[in-house]
Amino acid sequence: MLRNKLSLALLIGMTFTCQQACAVHKSPHSPKPHSELSYAARQRMYNRAKLFKLWKEKKEKTDRNVVYGNKSSKAALRTKNRVLMRAHPEWFPGPYRTVDAHWDHLRDSDGSFYSDRLRDTTDRIVDRLEDQLGKPYVWGGTSPTNGFDCSGLVFYAYNKLLATKLPRTANEMYHDKRARPVAKRDLKRGDLIFFGIHSEGDHADHVGVYLGDGDFIEAPRTGLNIRISHFDGDFWQDHYLGARRILTADNIL
Repeated sequence: MLRNKLSLALLIGMTFTCQQACAVHKSPHSPKPHSELSYAARQRMYNRAKLFKLWKEKKEKTDRNVVYGNKSSKAALRTKNRVLMRAHPEWFPGPYRTVDAHWDHLRDSDGSFYSDRLRDTTDRIVDRLEDQLGKPYVWGGTSPTNGFDCSGLVFYAYNKLLATKLPRTANEMYHDKRARPVAKRDLKRGDLIFFGIHSEGDHADHVGVYLGDGDFIEAPRTGLNIRISHFDGDFWQDHYLGARRILTADNIL
């Protein structure tokens, strides 16, 4: 009897030891050191790391676009938002309303706001204009390839960056109800200045862009090149009709 009990205990112990050994055998192995991996395995690890890095960089770039916006793809949405904001001033109560004195230090003399975004757009337009200096006047021209007339130069430089586009001719621009009249003493860089040289009355037949310090850029007439002229000269003062401001915070992309 004692011998049978000892045999049974020995059998149970051997079974338990075997189960433990099997459990250890089935547990995951710890990864091999990198130096012991095959060339193919190391190459797969390298490729996975490279793909992950590319994915992470692309994701960060996408996140930045979401946060700061994409100017070209969201232009229509921004234009729609501006229309809604003007139609519903009650959406901006308290210190965020533009009629509040909290913002008076940001106002221009005519009551408008001049932001960094507006300044940046003005710089870009002036750069587009100055890139055309020295090119010949071409009646009816609207492109750097074919040349420009006076209103064609303005049409080319401005409309790509405006929510509300300018009409084509100088007289249409001058009488455009969306453009804000500006007194001569309040002229600012980027304002359009109009002249009646060969026309009579309130009809504009020439337009230039004010650059500041009495200078403006123009495409003058056949036989002359695009140039910078001085607004204070007698000729221009005698034929001056008025100025219009098209660059405002609610009209730029």
